[in-house]
Amino acid sequence: MLSFQNVTRVFGQSTAVDHATFDIDRPMMVGIIGASGAGKSTLLRMINRLTDASDGRILFEGQDILPLKGADKRRWQSQCAMIFQQFNLVPRVDVVSNVLHGLLNRRGLGATIFNLWPREDISRAIAILDRLGIAEQAAKRAEALSGGQQQRVAIARALMQDPKIILADEPIASLDPMNAQIVMRTLRQIHEEDGRTVIANLHTLDTARRYCDRVIGMRKGRIVFDGVPELLTPAAAREIYGAGHDFSEAATSTEIDALDRPEAAMRDDAYAARLLAD
Repeated sequence: MLSFQNVTRVFGQSTAVDHATFDIDRPMMVGIIGASGAGKSTLLRMINRLTDASDGRILFEGQDILPLKGADKRRWQSQCAMIFQQFNLVPRVDVVSNVLHGLLNRRGLGATIFNLWPREDISRAIAILDRLGIAEQAAKRAEALSGGQQQRVAIARALMQDPKIILADEPIASLDPMNAQIVMRTLRQIHEEDGRTVIANLHTLDTARRYCDRVIGMRKGRIVFDGVPELLTPAAAREIYGAGHDFSEAATSTEIDALDRPEAAMRDDAYAARLLAD
């Protein structure tokens, strides 16, 4: 499906991604891990064409997506939805309209300016919100929602595009542990139920092991690990992060300690209870 062939991105004197090569041959959930500055975000942004590559090829279903321009580039971006760490919602606009913004490449700017959407689009947006457990928030302004709810709105906006690939750039970095797990379970369910490829930049090893079928580790722009989560040993982690034997992944854990969990973090309706159930 997706093939990276010696893909490089250079910014001035700095190489952000250095001859990255890998293949994703079927729909799966892939986690990309590494320290800050390892090149994870640049890698994702090149797939979505938010950043151009300096060299190499990125093939999707046999087509090189790097030379695409104009309408062809926009069509590709509609198939390749992006979810950001800071949600990138319009704060003062209601939730359902934010979800409908996922159709901008198809419906045009006029629909956004005048908030004129076909009834079937509105119904579909609400159905997606219902699937993600936040349909009751549809009429609220996005800024009124919690961080975890806002990230689910961003996921709903991505699903509105009906993409083949979902890219998530540090989707849980701004969230508390409970909401982080809700978001990761949501992405995992989307992969399993819809058969979509999900590629997520992550900074916690336990998250990559728990939710991903495959993990790619980057260090200083290079891929230094590519394998199943079971192979992500402490030694492999030290290689990815360039750390010594005193390296402990516990400091980056997103696991929830029930004894220390604040009462406010327990409130996220029946959706949270269902997703977090063992």
